[in-house]
Amino acid sequence: MTGVLDSVVSGTRIVPVLTVPRPETAAPAADALAAGGARCAEVTFRTPDAERVLKVMAAHGGPAVGAGTVLTVEQAERAVAAGARFVVSPGFDGEAVRTCARAGVPVVPGVGTATELMRALRAGLDTVKLFRAEPLGGAALLRAPAAPFPQARFVPTGGIAPRTAPGHLAIPAVLAVGGSWMSTAGHLDRGDYDGTRRLTARAVERSTG
Repeated sequence: MTGVLDSVVSGTRIVPVLTVPRPETAAPAADALAAGGARCAEVTFRTPDAERVLKVMAAHGGPAVGAGTVLTVEQAERAVAAGARFVVSPGFDGEAVRTCARAGVPVVPGVGTATELMRALRAGLDTVKLFRAEPLGGAALLRAPAAPFPQARFVPTGGIAPRTAPGHLAIPAVLAVGGSWMSTAGHLDRGDYDGTRRLTARAVERSTG
């Protein structure tokens, strides 16, 4: 499964996390992310139109689009049907993980403790989301589980900003970091796609430099 996620991230090590207010903003947002060098994006299931947004972005082309904030089996099924290339959850739900596995779609469940990480590893996963990364302790916390669990790879998300992302990316166990600063709901609501492009380009450059 890590190989699939490596393919999705494609070396940029940045996952823009979007809460898209309206479906009509989905295509120009995808174009802005692509212009900034993003290879993937996570669309959160926090809005009534999230499924439609995911469908638009998946069909539009550009960054590989995944579904985030997936909490239930039903949401996982809808995300996969809408074209999600990967699924991200803030926590670990065994049934949702198995649903994604049966569909052949990579799933990245959230963990915050060693016990949760062990559950994910027992389920056959090797990549997890550290959530919420900064409130839990940031990069310093991540170094602790990385040592006794060398087989695990992490995608820290939650409270990460341009100034803290490099600290996470410096840890070898980190596959990528996720964050919303590159394309906030405000950017999308006011149509500031050039702002999204610029912030994405800067994040991608710093992640690969």
